[in-house]
Amino acid sequence: MKASEIRKLSTSELEEKLAGLKKDLFFLRMQHATNQLDNPCKISQVKKDIARVKTIIRQKQLEQ
Repeated sequence: MKASEIRKLSTSELEEKLAGLKKDLFFLRMQHATNQLDNPCKISQVKKDIARVKTIIRQKQLEQ
């Protein structure tokens, strides 16, 4: 997910997106712990997406 796509979302949509990404990260970690994860790089991608969403939420808070 690109930052330009994230910037188009509203604050409430960003909060929902963040909750979904955190849930995804949890399930990916569970799969990794039980050796069921096919692509371990997916964990780092989700972490970076979480960081992007948090950064844009913070930028929108500072604009207000």
